[in-house]
Amino acid sequence: MKKLFTLLLTSVIVINSFAQDKPAVSSEKNVIKVNALSLLLGTGSLFYEHKFSDNISGQLGVAYMGFKYKDTKFSGLILTPECRFYPKKNAIDGMYIAPYLRYQNFTLQSGDNKGTLSTMGGGLLFGRQWITNSGFTMDLFFGGHYSGSKVKVTSGTDTFNSDLFSGFGVRVGFALGIAF
Repeated sequence: MKKLFTLLLTSVIVINSFAQDKPAVSSEKNVIKVNALSLLLGTGSLFYEHKFSDNISGQLGVAYMGFKYKDTKFSGLILTPECRFYPKKNAIDGMYIAPYLRYQNFTLQSGDNKGTLSTMGGGLLFGRQWITNSGFTMDLFFGGHYSGSKVKVTSGTDTFNSDLFSGFGVRVGFALGIAF
C-alpha cells in the first residue's frame, strides 16, 4: 500500500509540473480514460467525460467486472453516470465535486446454483484532474456511496449473500487517459 501511495504521489507531482503552462481554462472538451486502480481488482473500467461549461462536466463510466468471492463467481456490467462541478471554473482540468449514480448487474454462480444480482445506489466524489499540454490526463478521486441490492436465484437452492454490495462503501480511483 505504501508503494501504491508513493507512486500516486510521484505521478501527481510530475503531472502537475508538466501542466503548469496551460491556460486557466482547458480548451479540450472531451476526455476518455481508464481507471488503473480498478484493473488491479479485475475490473475493466472506461470513462467518457464531456465539458458542458467552464464549471460543469458530465461523465459516464462503463465497467465489466469478473471475480470470485469465496465459492461464488460474479460477472457483469457496471454503469456510473456523474455530474462534475469544478468550483474554480476550470472544467475538466482542476478540483471537482461529483455526485453520481451507480447501477450494477451481475450473474452469479456457485456450484450448480445460479442467480442474478442487481444493485442501485449513489454517492459523492472529490477529485482532481490534470491535463498536460500534450493532452495526457490523470484523474485522482475518492468518495463514499450507498447502495441497495436484490438477488434472484434462477436455478438451485443457494440464497447468495449480497452483503458485499449493499450498504455504505468507498470509491477510489486513479484514471489515465487523453483529452481532445
